[in-house]
Amino acid sequence: MAVKSIQLGQVWRNETDGKNYLVTKVYNELFTQYAMLRPADVNAPSAETTRIKVQKSAEGATIPGFAFTQDTQDF
Repeated sequence: MAVKSIQLGQVWRNETDGKNYLVTKVYNELFTQYAMLRPADVNAPSAETTRIKVQKSAEGATIPGFAFTQDTQDF
């Protein structure tokens, strides 16, 4: 599911393991946007972050392999 934009604090579900991940940083490198994700659970502060390349299309932005979990896109 595509959203208007990837923003800090959004929660995305990994489609392979079903775990939720929190977007902790979004940044651009030249023409590419990246999102830093960290597991959204009790051990989150000590967990490693994962850098994922954001895919953009006419419908919006998405993180490959992840599904947006929040109902509303009014950010």
